[in-house]
Amino acid sequence: MSKIVVCYKWVLDEADIQIRPDQSLDTSRAKSKISEYDRNAIQAALEAASDADEVVSLTFGTGEAHKSLKDALSRGPAQGYLVCDDDALETDGAGTAKVLAEAIRKIGDTKLVFCAEGASDTYAHEVGPRLGVLLDMPVVSNVSSLSVDGDTLTATRILEGSTETVQVTLPAVVTVLPVAAAAPIPGLKMVLAASKKPTTEFSLEDLGFDAGQLDAKTEVASLVGYTMDRKNILIDSGDPTEKVEKLLAYLEQEGVLG
Repeated sequence: MSKIVVCYKWVLDEADIQIRPDQSLDTSRAKSKISEYDRNAIQAALEAASDADEVVSLTFGTGEAHKSLKDALSRGPAQGYLVCDDDALETDGAGTAKVLAEAIRKIGDTKLVFCAEGASDTYAHEVGPRLGVLLDMPVVSNVSSLSVDGDTLTATRILEGSTETVQVTLPAVVTVLPVAAAAPIPGLKMVLAASKKPTTEFSLEDLGFDAGQLDAKTEVASLVGYTMDRKNILIDSGDPTEKVEKLLAYLEQEGVLG
């Protein structure tokens, strides 16, 4: 049975992150979750699978990521894979792609690899394309819809101001946009069934990595919260024409209109 591997990331829930007055981030009360975009990728993988395929989930994380396995499996995959190591906190997209690529080779018989276009925390757009290079597979990015017929993948890509339809021969790596598949909320039956599905944990040593191989090539210089200051200008006097004229005058004053 061919494998369709869908990669996901266990991230902090942005709804729980607080921005302090100095714009630093307070994550002390933040819970974790599967990245919102990765939930769409999981569903897209399930919809692309035939009866002869097995969809499996894969993530690279610390011990905290154990909590993600049941959630991922409750969304439909038949098996869950976790590469567990504290180095997951320190590495970057390049290191993550190396780990996932080796895990995919270990899983074997993979005809499709799904990733979200980006994770909801960094949205760096790099793990999927890097996987394609490392696995020597074609990469189709920015995918809004797709279908599989035999060993041929047909996908529609959203580009700047246009769309493009492409075909590639499998195996391949696909990075999907949220519109590719709506992610349903798992029902009670799916959640209970997830507990009985098999999971496999790899260490970095299992995948042949030595200390220092995943050192990040990039460094985060700073991380601050984004805040928006609103002027809260209320135009409540005059007839509709006068209100529009006042609005245009304010916009021109702010440099919004040329």
